[in-house]
Parts: sequence; structure tokens; C-alpha cells
Amino acid sequence: MIIKERFFQLDEQWCTIHLPERPNGFAILIIGDTNHFVNEKTSFWMQHEGRSQLIEELREYGYTIFYSNLYGRHWGSPKAARLAKQLIYYVLKSEILNKRIYLLAEGMGALVALRLMDMMPDQIRAVAMLSPCLDLQAQVAYEQENKFFYKRMIKEIASAYEVEDDNISSILWSLPTKQKCLPVKIWQMSGVTHYPSSLHCRKYEELRRNLGCPIAVIYHLPEKRYGFSHAIYKFYQENNDLS
Repeated sequence: MIIKERFFQLDEQWCTIHLPERPNGFAILIIGDTNHFVNEKTSFWMQHEGRSQLIEELREYGYTIFYSNLYGRHWGSPKAARLAKQLIYYVLKSEILNKRIYLLAEGMGALVALRLMDMMPDQIRAVAMLSPCLDLQAQVAYEQENKFFYKRMIKEIASAYEVEDDNISSILWSLPTKQKCLPVKIWQMSGVTHYPSSLHCRKYEELRRNLGCPIAVIYHLPEKRYGFSHAIYKFYQENNDLS
């Protein structure tokens, strides 16, 4: 029987690897949004129909796909980024793969992706983002309009960053002002979204343009949210040099 998934733990956090039948030698690290989870038997990306289909289609292209629970709602914490880095090295050591990987980040997962792009740019080949949260400071200010979600978010961030609720302002961060020119493409859902494009992808698009490293932003309708595996594959292939 062919093993399609393997589950294991790093720092008491469950992780999984989805193995392709015909490996192409390249790997994708998925960094999920607030609902993302992994346990000893399954994951949010396996249970959600659209995301599961996206994984299966990327597996059919030959990619090895992996991800971690990352302590739950991490909001881009340094602790989550360190575990993601540890996971990358673990997978590269345990599987026969090219040493430069792809990232696929959704929602708040993009905050960890930004940290990884700064921490280990030589290990990252290209980054695909799905309706990303890229500016934690702006997102917190945006959530102030809804007291219930705002209070919950503050508690989640305080827990993730291991600070008291009253000290949240000391760890909120905005977009990085310097970055390596890694290829990035964003698929942004049109209309009302939890992470408004004006606060996140448009600001990041302008930042990268000012840095001389322009990125592509594709707007799509909600019903097309997970139906672009071929477009992601094509983007990865465009950045698939042999180094």
C-alpha cells in the first residue's frame, strides 16, 4: 500500500507530510490561516473540501507538501516561525528533495511566510499567498470596530507572543521595509474579506514595487477560492531553476 500521508511531532506540535506518487523533487510548505490545525490523524486542509482538492492536485503535479499545527493561532509569532524553520530542515533531511522549497501561505500564515523570507531567503524559491494578512498592526486596528473579535484577537496575539494583554502594542509589527527579492504572487479574493486588500496586499504590492521587486496580485471571486492549482503550479514552474 502506498503511504500518502505521514504524521509526526516537532516540539509537541503535530505535523504532516503529503507524499506524491511521482515526486518531482520539490516541496511546498503550507502555512494556514486561523482555522488551520493538525492532529495525529488529520488536518484542516484534509477535511476542507476545497483545500483538500488543492493539495491533491498539487500532489499530482509531483510536489511533496508539508505543514505543522504551529501552536494554533500564532499570528506570525517568532516562536511559530522558528518551528516552521525547524520543520523545513527536518523535511529536507528526511526526504529526497531540492534544498530550496516553495511556500503556500493563507491568511495569517503570510505573517510567518514574511519572517521565513527574512530568516532563510536562500532556502525559499517562491511564495504563493492566498488572501494574505501581511500587516499585523493594521489588522488589529481594523478589528477594533468589532469589540468581540477584537478582544479575542488581542488574547490570541498575547498568548502567541507570550506577553500580557496590556503589552500588545510593544510586539505589533507592520510590513518589513527591506526584503530579498523573492518571487511572490498573491491570489486575493474580491469583495468583503477578513483581510482587506487595502490593508495588506495592496500595501505590500506598493512596498515591493518601491524596493524594485514587483509582485503579481490576481483578484478572484469567492467561488474560485481553491480552484487555481494549475495557476500556482505554473507560477512555481516559472521559478523552477535547477539551483
